[in-house]
Amino acid sequence: MSWDCGLRYMFSVPPALQQGSMCILHDKEDLSRLEMVQRLAKDGCRFLQNQSKGPERTSEPQSDEAVRVCVKERGHDVLVLQRVSSQQPAPSASARGGRREETRNGRYVVVSGTPEKILEHLLNDMTLDEEQGTTQSKESDTLLDDFLLTYPVFMSTSDFCQALLGHYCSKRYRGKEDKKEALERKRKVLHLVSQWVSLCRDFLREDEHVKLFMKTLCHYVLDDLYEHPALEKDVRELQQLYRLQRRHTSEEYSPQRKSKVLFHQLSLKENGLQSRGTQREGKEVLCHVYITMDSYLSMKAHAGVVTQELLQAAADRMDVPQGELVLVAVTYTGGRLLLQPHDRVFSDSSRPVGRLHVCRKDLGEILNPFTDNSELQQRTARMLSLNTWDVAVALTNFDWTIFDSVHEQELVYFTFSRHSSSGHTVALELLLQRCDEVQLWVMTEVLLCPMLCKRVQLIKKFIKIAAHCKAQRNLNCFFAIIMGLNAAAVSRLSQTWEKIPGKFKKLFSELETITDPSLNHKAYRDSFKKMKAPKIPFIPLLLKDITFIHEGNKTFHDNLVNFEKLHMIAETVRIIRQCQKDHMGNGIMQKSSPEVRAYIDYLHIIDNQQTLFELSHRLEPRA
Repeated sequence: MSWDCGLRYMFSVPPALQQGSMCILHDKEDLSRLEMVQRLAKDGCRFLQNQSKGPERTSEPQSDEAVRVCVKERGHDVLVLQRVSSQQPAPSASARGGRREETRNGRYVVVSGTPEKILEHLLNDMTLDEEQGTTQSKESDTLLDDFLLTYPVFMSTSDFCQALLGHYCSKRYRGKEDKKEALERKRKVLHLVSQWVSLCRDFLREDEHVKLFMKTLCHYVLDDLYEHPALEKDVRELQQLYRLQRRHTSEEYSPQRKSKVLFHQLSLKENGLQSRGTQREGKEVLCHVYITMDSYLSMKAHAGVVTQELLQAAADRMDVPQGELVLVAVTYTGGRLLLQPHDRVFSDSSRPVGRLHVCRKDLGEILNPFTDNSELQQRTARMLSLNTWDVAVALTNFDWTIFDSVHEQELVYFTFSRHSSSGHTVALELLLQRCDEVQLWVMTEVLLCPMLCKRVQLIKKFIKIAAHCKAQRNLNCFFAIIMGLNAAAVSRLSQTWEKIPGKFKKLFSELETITDPSLNHKAYRDSFKKMKAPKIPFIPLLLKDITFIHEGNKTFHDNLVNFEKLHMIAETVRIIRQCQKDHMGNGIMQKSSPEVRAYIDYLHIIDNQQTLFELSHRLEPRA
């Protein structure tokens, strides 16, 4: 039974075309780009032409922006396409069965639509190389990438899996397809699945819907091997892809079960649980261990860290015997929990059991490192003894280990579902947290320096570290240091800034110019474009750009997904991927000094703004 479907052209029609006239599509690609519409026609759908009058300039050719095609089903719009120019050459004669090589003058991109129809158009628009099984069109690759990066916005993973299975098995209810067309459709679905799992593997590894989907899909593919032997290569690719996932499990299969290894790799629940445990053990977190009520040590630790390890790190950093210390967790209800040496600090959700405090063994005294003036002088002397380039290297190495693990999709989850994205934005939140901590660390170091001459040296040192971070293409840390020096509690120290030499003031002014927010951060954007990858962008500004797109455009128009908006978001989050790539071997990681690394990996931070201002006024009271 055919649906009551209609097609109307959403562009201006010259008055000369009266009712009953024919609109001719001269370019063959106009039809080949609309394979879906052709199938609708075969099923007996009606095509209607909109006879609305256009603008007065009817003699001029239509621009691509004016050519839109709207597909309707049962009286409702389900897909809106727009014609765009393309410079992509058509496949060669050998790749297209002897056809002559042509230049593709135009193609159709998705403007909006239902999730199912966008996916259908994506598959129809895909052209696979018969030998390599890869797409031949850059535009198709972009559309595919846009969809895979942003699909969680408008459909669940479970619905996506069901839709893919439906397209793979659509022969069962269509019945109008030759063997070659069926093979091409199945290979397109398998190519999409391969790209999806490769792109989003970290998010899909623990998803039970994906495990069941892959098991079912592999059953279907193996069943189809007899009729379509060409699918054997796709089966091997799926098997290889999931062998990569199994690197996180310790179980290996016996030789006699080798023939069934694919199904075991994809579906056994116990392997998933084993993988989940191993993956969580290796996850890194920034752990806060409070040494006073408003200051803490920021430590990078693994999720399985135990009390004894944190106490040892805190004792070394504060120069206190470990035997005199205990670790207490202040729970969110106000209770106090004494942690034993071998107790795990983090729960299964990678959250600490409570706010962690280092205390004396009698539990009555929290350490206060600020009362001893000699200790403050020793602290400042240690910081001043460190080489500025080595400090910048240690900061950049620390940031890069986090940034390199950030996935583009984390920015999408962070923007659209901040309150329900637990587990999907871990690395991104870690990098944002690190940016805040470096800013507070700069303020803490300056405001805990009691001597004016030493404070001047310290500010000079931070200006040089900021310049080195910029030279090492770490804009995230560069911004954090500049913002720390520009914070009100530090910038108000007029007597200190007056002592800064002129060349350092000039350098600081030049660095400040890059952080200037005017003209939508033009100075930063221009400077960042000139830097070679790999590089670390200023993450808060990147999130601001995505939020601006999100809040300035509706996600749905008349119950259709606004895919133009999602394309803009995908273009923005792809910056992460571009920054992480190292095509020219310009590695950002460098060998750092163990002494400097030990200092940078355990930053001492005051996170209370009132305390910071009190320290500032203690150094330079108001006139």
